[in-house]
Amino acid sequence: MIRAFAPLLAALCLAAPAAAQDEGIVAGLSQDEISITANFNGSEILVFGAVSRNAPAPEDPLQVIVTVEGPDLPVTVRRQDRRFGIWVNAEAAEIDAAPTFYAIATTGPFDEILTATEDLRHRISIPVAIRAVDVGVENQVAFTQALVRIRSEANDYQLLEGAVTLRQETLFDTSIRLPANLVEGTYRSRIFLTRDSRVVASYETDIAVRKVGLERIIYSLAHDRPLVYGILALVIAIAAGWGASTAFQLLRR
Repeated sequence: MIRAFAPLLAALCLAAPAAAQDEGIVAGLSQDEISITANFNGSEILVFGAVSRNAPAPEDPLQVIVTVEGPDLPVTVRRQDRRFGIWVNAEAAEIDAAPTFYAIATTGPFDEILTATEDLRHRISIPVAIRAVDVGVENQVAFTQALVRIRSEANDYQLLEGAVTLRQETLFDTSIRLPANLVEGTYRSRIFLTRDSRVVASYETDIAVRKVGLERIIYSLAHDRPLVYGILALVIAIAAGWGASTAFQLLRR
């Protein structure tokens, strides 16, 4: 771990002080590109960094928030109701955009290290990151909470309070587990430093998630040439059925 921080410490020594703010962030990721293969079962990313200063550290304790956010996509959330003894879809809401994956790791309880105003300004918490404009105020809260609950149970949304390790208010690190059902696209990682529950510095970088190999070929066929994909799937199904039938007849003899 110490070796991982060595380049950061060297960068701090060589970097010129920034006049705009007293504290800044020098950070890195264990990997900035993830390849989804046929046997992909998830990945773990180590986020580490250091705090650069051009003045003595303030007396207020430093806190760190790290987020990893997947691409935003629209989603339909349905509410079920019991009618005539059976459960049916009674109401639905179209969420304009919701992260396909969202993880938040912090040094302490989220509500204690960030004010609601700062949360709205930087769009950090999971409910704030979800955009549901056209569903009405009452439905927005209910359906947003339902979406957060469903995706939290599937481990697609994660709130990892206390998962960031901060050493001497200078070095920090955390690890975030990405699930196997990642959506292809650009993932955004953000780091926030807070003092007195207010953001004093931020840092942002991207993580590329791409399908490769057979997964890439199948994905491209299904989206770019659906007719070819359908015909190929039909041919494979017929060949598999014929092969299984032939093998069964040979075994009976």
